[in-house]
Amino acid sequence: MSSQGVTVVALLADPDAPTEIAQRMARLLPARLADKSGQGRRFDVEVVSEPFTAGTEDPPTLMRRIMDRGSAQNWDIVVALTDLPLHSHGRKLVVDLSHEHGLALLSLPTLGGLRLQTRARRAVEEAVLSLAGPRASGVEGPPQSQPLLAPFVSRFAPIHPGQIGAEETADLRYVVSGPRGYLRVLVGMVRANRPWRLVPGLSKALAAALATGAVATVNSTIWNLAESLSAPRLVIATVGSVTLMIGWLIVDAQLWHRSAEVSREARQRARLYNASTVVTVGIGVLVCYVGLIVINMVWALFILNGHVFASTTGTPLHAAEYWTLSWFVASVATVGGALGSGLESDEAIRAAAYSKREQERRHMLQHDDGDQLVT
Repeated sequence: MSSQGVTVVALLADPDAPTEIAQRMARLLPARLADKSGQGRRFDVEVVSEPFTAGTEDPPTLMRRIMDRGSAQNWDIVVALTDLPLHSHGRKLVVDLSHEHGLALLSLPTLGGLRLQTRARRAVEEAVLSLAGPRASGVEGPPQSQPLLAPFVSRFAPIHPGQIGAEETADLRYVVSGPRGYLRVLVGMVRANRPWRLVPGLSKALAAALATGAVATVNSTIWNLAESLSAPRLVIATVGSVTLMIGWLIVDAQLWHRSAEVSREARQRARLYNASTVVTVGIGVLVCYVGLIVINMVWALFILNGHVFASTTGTPLHAAEYWTLSWFVASVATVGGALGSGLESDEAIRAAAYSKREQERRHMLQHDDGDQLVT
């Protein structure tokens, strides 16, 4: 505790989303921590944004970095936030705690993708209160009953205590496991990647899709095809075009991760990373597809002539025809967008598909794999 009787808490956050989350919670934490801790304690919360995970995903190494960073400052407690998925002994790490040094390392993807701000704030509160308790009483190490983290575990089940190595800085660890844990981490990784940014990030592909849709909307052959297709065939066209776009983006930009390691844990990590890639790109492409339907509908309402359409197709131009045509043209335009995505640089696609931390992680893995091949 500082000389003024105020416990100084530093939120050491990776750039991008973790920093934004830390800045929002920092406005609420002092009052909430003081209210929960009681005994008239006061807390001062600082936010420090820096890439403390650069070059490594090893929790013991990160904890040592956090300890070195905290020892250089007048901080009583340091809570580090990252949007990278961390692994320990084959399990997905939620939080590492060191009561002796007043440190915590929190992996945000393990909290899931829904209500992340609230979950992260509660997790930080529980971690700070757990770290502040033993230090205030002068006792080193975690409390034997771990009473302060009990609400944390029940709230974020299936989180449970994890294995800790004898030489590690952490003295208490929580991990997730099983199908529910895998799904929670996957959703959290996808949210960290912010898949809705894929659409504006792929400007050339989007331009190609819009141009294809504009031309296809006024093409009489497309009119006849759209009128002849049943709903199941339109669904097949949708699935086919979206799948083609997803596959093309992943292959062309080399987003698929192949681990050079042969261990079971490495294969599990590779599957998790690739699953997050497919879901992230898939959501982005679906958002693009829905946007194309809306744009094509507006364009068709503006440009099509009912008499010309009816004389060509033999069907009056009503709402159902507008919808069917816009739906089919969106599939055609998506294929055009897939071809247009080839004009994008790999860096632009990765920047649109991944968070900043995930981009750096994948760049590091590719560099390491290249070094292994050379040697």
